[in-house]
Amino acid sequence: MPGFLDEFMKSYGPEVTKQLSGQLGINKNVAQQIIPQVVPMILGGLKRQMEQQGGAPRVDHILNKYGNDSVLDNIAGLFSQKAKEENPDPKLGGLLGESGVQATELLSNKFGLNLSTAMKIIPMLSPLILGALTKKRDAGGAGSSGIAALLDQDGDGSILDDVAGMLFQGITGSGSKAGGGLLGGLLGGLLGKKK
Repeated sequence: MPGFLDEFMKSYGPEVTKQLSGQLGINKNVAQQIIPQVVPMILGGLKRQMEQQGGAPRVDHILNKYGNDSVLDNIAGLFSQKAKEENPDPKLGGLLGESGVQATELLSNKFGLNLSTAMKIIPMLSPLILGALTKKRDAGGAGSSGIAALLDQDGDGSILDDVAGMLFQGITGSGSKAGGGLLGGLLGGLLGKKK
């Protein structure tokens, strides 16, 4: 998963940062830091869907329905459209559920963002992340099995440890253990683990 995040940031990070900053009126440095927080959340949601709703074919279904890689060619257009939405859904339907709302609140608190602005971040970034996953799946014949392996890169059947390091590093940078505890609970809920 860190490999996918690195690829995403290298390929799309500068343009996504520029457009996220411009459309939402937030500092570019803040926008750049936000992206690596959201990518693991989307992958975590896909992992939960894969484990609880039908395996790799379920991930294929989500990517086929929502992972249009053409959005990667017009990031400015996508963000312009998403920024105007009056009722953005950080839950992404059932993909993140309440964890998407909690993540939005964490991002708002961590980066000092207005909550109404923060609510737009996950819905803006998710089509790009799903599009990039679709492109990766379809390029080189990786297929759904390749994406399934990506979602659990260390092969132990648990995404919790795969995701936690990246999220903890970003959101607990202030040294506050309280934030880490809250985030640990969030991850547990998202991934169906019980603390």
